[in-house]
Amino acid sequence: MKKNLMILLLLPLSLFADIAWQKDLSTAFIKAQKEQKNVMVFVEGGHCRWCKKMKHRTLSEKSVETVLKPYVAVKVAEEDSAAMKMLPAIDGVPTIFFMSADKKVLSKVAGYYSEEEFTAMVKEITSVSAKVK
Repeated sequence: MKKNLMILLLLPLSLFADIAWQKDLSTAFIKAQKEQKNVMVFVEGGHCRWCKKMKHRTLSEKSVETVLKPYVAVKVAEEDSAAMKMLPAIDGVPTIFFMSADKKVLSKVAGYYSEEEFTAMVKEITSVSAKVK
């Protein structure tokens, strides 16, 4: 009985997205070059409630994981000055950069997005960047 209860309690966790977040920008760009992918950089602030909502409500969805397959994903803390020097200036968080493996900015968006808004936006950015290649 306890085993069945544990399975039922853990089952919902398996339904969430499992985006393979890279630990830092340098690693993300190296991986992107090797895999011939673009990079999605999620800039967040430790104090930012919209960043937390974005991570837990939007980026945790399977549909988002699916549209991000062509990207290497990395989270960057706004407070990490070394990492922020590698990126263009931002006006607030959350800010998301879609970049090529050679660090060219393909698109920059800021603010909170719902799952539907985010997946539509990523599909559009992916489509446009594929046409540029």
